[in-house]
Amino acid sequence: MSAPEQFVLFLASFAANWFSALSGGGAGLIQFPMLIFLGLPFGVALATHKVATVALGLGATLRHLKESHLARRESLVILGAGLPGVVLGASFILRVPAQAAEFALGVLTLGLGLYSVFRPGLGMEHVPRNWQGAGLARGVAGLFIIGFLNGSITSGTGLFLTLWLVRHFGLDYKRAVAYTLVLCGLAWNGAGALVLGYLGHIAWSWMPALLLGSLLGGYAGSHWAIVKGNVWIKRSFEVITLVIGAKLAWDGLAAAL
Repeated sequence: MSAPEQFVLFLASFAANWFSALSGGGAGLIQFPMLIFLGLPFGVALATHKVATVALGLGATLRHLKESHLARRESLVILGAGLPGVVLGASFILRVPAQAAEFALGVLTLGLGLYSVFRPGLGMEHVPRNWQGAGLARGVAGLFIIGFLNGSITSGTGLFLTLWLVRHFGLDYKRAVAYTLVLCGLAWNGAGALVLGYLGHIAWSWMPALLLGSLLGGYAGSHWAIVKGNVWIKRSFEVITLVIGAKLAWDGLAAAL
């Protein structure tokens, strides 16, 4: 790639991952379409984007570990339930037409944003629940489904994990975003990148700008989220979910027509 193209990639990646780190997901809204716009085929863009999002997780981890918001047991539950879904989803996506799934995901993502908008107290306080018994079983099932979506769909699935941790497990937005960025960003996306890289192709010449933008954007967005707190994170989550949901639904409908 030329130097100007690498610079455009860096700016797009930094912006996408800054917003993602602030709101708890959504880097694919800017980064993944940019890769396709600049000439990568869908499958190559998907695998390349997945590898780059691991750097988002690394940047966020470097900032969030200073706050010590991640508990070992809860982290193991999220990893153990989600990783099998990620691997399964990544194994299927390259063989499945995406239009219907994209439209459905867009509608569901819009619903997440509207749900948060109309629940003003959601995620403002940390009140842990459902980490035992039947509540934990339902939570694990939800994490597996979200993991499958994370492995198979490119945009916005971190937002699903963030809201699931808030709504079902009672975390506040700051803690939920920390779990999403560290565990989903590093472990889930890392597993998806390995599967997609093995089954498809990665544009390695595009990676320097993408990795640098993801790393710096993830760190900067995480710092902003920690400093500003739950209200800013909640509002950012709502804006990102509404924008991503509208875009995915429109793209899926347009492709179907």
